[in-house]
Amino acid sequence: MELETRLRLPRSIDALPRRVKQCAMVAWDALLAAAVLPIAVVLRVGSIDAFTQPAWWQLLVFAAIVPPVFRWCGLYREITRYIGPRYAWLLAKACIASALVYFAVLALSGESGARVPRTSVPIAAMLLFGGTGAMRLLVRYVLHSAANIRRRVAIFGGGDVGAGLLSALGHDRASLVVAIIDDNPSLAGRNLRGVPVFPTAAMEAEFTRLRVDALLVALAPSARAKRHSVLERATAMGVRVLAVPTFAEIDDGRVRVDQLRAIAITDLLGRVSVPPDGRLLARNVTGKTVLVTGAGGSIGSELCRQVLSLSPRALVLVDNSEFNLFQIDAELSRLAQHSAPGAVRPMMHRYLATVTDAVRIDQILATHRPDTIYHAAAYKHVPIVEENEAAGAEVNVLGTYRVAEAALRHGVRDFIFISTDKAVRPTSVMGATKRLAEVVLQSLQAEFGAIRDIRFTVVRFGNVLGSSGSVVPIFEQQIAQGGPLTVTHREVTRYFMTISEAVQLVLQAGALGEGGEVFVLDMGEPVRIVDLARNMIRLSGRTIRESSNPHGDIEIVFTGLRPGEKMFEELVIGSHLVPTSHPAILRAREGFDSWRRVEQLLQSMEAVVSQHDPKAVRSLLAQRVVGYVHESSAGV
Repeated sequence: MELETRLRLPRSIDALPRRVKQCAMVAWDALLAAAVLPIAVVLRVGSIDAFTQPAWWQLLVFAAIVPPVFRWCGLYREITRYIGPRYAWLLAKACIASALVYFAVLALSGESGARVPRTSVPIAAMLLFGGTGAMRLLVRYVLHSAANIRRRVAIFGGGDVGAGLLSALGHDRASLVVAIIDDNPSLAGRNLRGVPVFPTAAMEAEFTRLRVDALLVALAPSARAKRHSVLERATAMGVRVLAVPTFAEIDDGRVRVDQLRAIAITDLLGRVSVPPDGRLLARNVTGKTVLVTGAGGSIGSELCRQVLSLSPRALVLVDNSEFNLFQIDAELSRLAQHSAPGAVRPMMHRYLATVTDAVRIDQILATHRPDTIYHAAAYKHVPIVEENEAAGAEVNVLGTYRVAEAALRHGVRDFIFISTDKAVRPTSVMGATKRLAEVVLQSLQAEFGAIRDIRFTVVRFGNVLGSSGSVVPIFEQQIAQGGPLTVTHREVTRYFMTISEAVQLVLQAGALGEGGEVFVLDMGEPVRIVDLARNMIRLSGRTIRESSNPHGDIEIVFTGLRPGEKMFEELVIGSHLVPTSHPAILRAREGFDSWRRVEQLLQSMEAVVSQHDPKAVRSLLAQRVVGYVHESSAGV
């Protein structure tokens, strides 16, 4: 009640019409001008008797001069709540201009020495600057004090970014900066524009003492690993973390410094992205005809975006979903329209087709004769494929073979296959079919690679954040519905990478291939899914309902591993990984079968798939795929 009473007057002032507030400011400036003139004379002469009989017209003239000059300088157009250093400079110029005009009036009147000595005019200008400036600062303070501070925030980083953000937030009526956190020990204990700087070690204690609601942090990609622990500590305390644009984003004009966004889960992974090699990105794309299967899927669509940005001669999209194909085609058309003036726009062709249709795939390749194929088409959702074994084998194994076979016939130079970590010692039909597809391509390379001058390359990586069926969008949906979040097991872990980074590495790995390699992407450290769930709940501004906090917002429920699901994912079958020229791309040395045996297997697979015989599909996979067990276990 006391606070409300104290804020009632400032709020009523803020609610006045702008014209009324401007008139009040004009009246104050005129009265102050009349008051500072005799004071200036007294200060100049040194006696109060010097102005005991004032020439009233001289006071009124100065009072009449000041408001028009201030208006001419633009002072009344500024919003007082947001005045800063620029306004002080404008005010100084207006006061000097007022003094010069008044000095000219005195000179023309012939009474410049009567009552008001010439040398007192500069003193009056200085007094006018101080008085008008002080009133405006007081009004700004009163209006800010009337604002409803909705959040008390801390800034992570006391350098240039922190200082710039602090300046930008100086006009934010909803935020009050109460602390700056910095890992530079030399800054601890100092102030930045009146805000204390604390070391990261004291973060929890200071956040509690100062009742911090949000932490603002600028996340440069190169600094994510360094700041990972700080962000996790903040979210664990229930403090909302907001990301600030980097200087590069601001400089590019993409965002403003005061545009904040909720921190993304990718910022908490602690991954350090390796800058892409432009030569590798362009080697299989620029000036060439590129075909992407599964072009409307998560990986396929990002492949299309990045390929388009690398100026191919033509881009051919193949997908069996009309909706997905329509979406990616529309997006790519918009991107092409916004390309640089004069830039050559690649031809784009889209085909509604399934990779299992050998005749249709052959027609498409015969028409466009692509230089490079990125084969991303696949059935990849473990529980779905687990119950639809024949469909999974038809698309993932036979579909891959159909596209590879057409590539051999039509002079394709590079064939890059998108594989998965679930192909390593698989426990699911999906993983086993992807591993068998890898073996098919390795065998084709050994048998026909040199003869047909083609390079079959396999690129294997783990989960990508945000892809269809990924755990992240599932958790986001569950959080939006109020929970609970469903996790299969407390100890289950997965590797994670952003779609954009994964595709960049796929493009570069394909350029490194000489034929038959299995490239493995460096996925960083595995992440516990339950930790991911906890962080996503905290990032949403909610609390976790558990035994230590029974009144929390969202609960985490453990449902048990699903059929075919692994507790831990692996990226390589053996222990042989060879580094490449790219630090985030490794080469795996893995065995495969002869083409004669693989060809026989494909014939058998076609027979059991055509009969929709799930047991026979599983049996064939178990015979030929290492680690996959059904009725027998042996294989490559």
